[in-house]
Amino acid sequence: MTAAVPRPDALVTDLRDVLVGPLPEIAQRFSMLLTELVPHRALVVFTRECTGRPRKIAGDPVIVDRITIAELDRIRGGLTAGEFCCRPARIAGRDIEVYACLDRTDTLLLIVPTGHRPRPAVLDIARALFAVVATGIQLQVHSASPAYLAESRAASAERARTVAELTETHAVTLETILATLRSTDLDDTRARTTARETATSALIALRSAVDHHRDLAEEAVTTAFARMHGELRSLLRHRDVTLEMVAPPLDGRGLPGEVAHAARALARGTVLALSGQGTAGRIRVAWNCDGANLLVDIRDDGLGEIDVDELERQLRDRVETLGGTLDSESIPGWGSRVAAVLPLDLPAPSPDGPVVDALAALGPREREVLEHLVAGRRNRAIAQRLGVSESTVKFHVAGVLRKLGVATRGEA
Repeated sequence: MTAAVPRPDALVTDLRDVLVGPLPEIAQRFSMLLTELVPHRALVVFTRECTGRPRKIAGDPVIVDRITIAELDRIRGGLTAGEFCCRPARIAGRDIEVYACLDRTDTLLLIVPTGHRPRPAVLDIARALFAVVATGIQLQVHSASPAYLAESRAASAERARTVAELTETHAVTLETILATLRSTDLDDTRARTTARETATSALIALRSAVDHHRDLAEEAVTTAFARMHGELRSLLRHRDVTLEMVAPPLDGRGLPGEVAHAARALARGTVLALSGQGTAGRIRVAWNCDGANLLVDIRDDGLGEIDVDELERQLRDRVETLGGTLDSESIPGWGSRVAAVLPLDLPAPSPDGPVVDALAALGPREREVLEHLVAGRRNRAIAQRLGVSESTVKFHVAGVLRKLGVATRGEA
């Protein structure tokens, strides 16, 4: 007995519900959508776009809590973009049959099926739905709301701290073993040699794991700049504007994922605004690193007619969430310039506690409300967008203000 294909209008409505809501929970919403199409016990969405939480999971904790990034990377490496196949794979430490799909955004969908095998037509529908979800994830990350950036940076910092602690613990242990086995007091040469090789291999594997996690949390500055260049070329494809790119030094520090995303979003927003004036014939985008910060400088040769106050209002939240600074100017007849400084390291905790801790205290609905507050929306507009009553919005706003320790919506 095969599952019936849902009506297209019902699928579109349900897909909209998947795309709307907190990004960390998108796998759970997508899992519910696919329950009847592709019955399954576990679902994982894996994307490097989300540096803080590259895995979005739903289903059986025995699987989703144990599956590793290395296992997901191996599966992704064996697929081509657009492929959706059924194959055996090693996940959560054991070999099982899975459905795997790699979208052209380089986002992986992994499904652990139950029951019958769906018809090819059903798998085609699932692949098309996943293409929309993968694109939705990419767009949400590119928009990089302050709440998302703060949460992602907090997750990245916690992961880096955990990895560092594990590295130190295992390194000390293994180095102690090596020192003991190298002692001249031991005369069993074969045992000492075997143990030394085992410990050395373990050290190499541990260092490799740390490097792998660091790669997920960081992006080479040259790679991030090249990605931005490609995005800007597409943005200006149909505009008569020359794009001049000044690349950062090849030996610049790696960028935390949140900084790379924010810098690209900053460039997209600024270039879009500058090219829209109609008087700019050339836009110059430059990145540089001073060891502690990423320096972004964007300027044009227009007539300086852009409203820099409005442009700053659109960009400032994203920059300040990461502890950065933003400066802009527009001189009539001489052009416009936007410059940003984005710290590469987390700021030292303040006596009152870091902002990320306050954001972590907010519930999912409160974070949604906060994002609408950041966009400047009033209670009635927020209620309409969330599909709740205005009194419910007032209740959540009060909770946001209380948990953030502020008195006004502007402060929040």
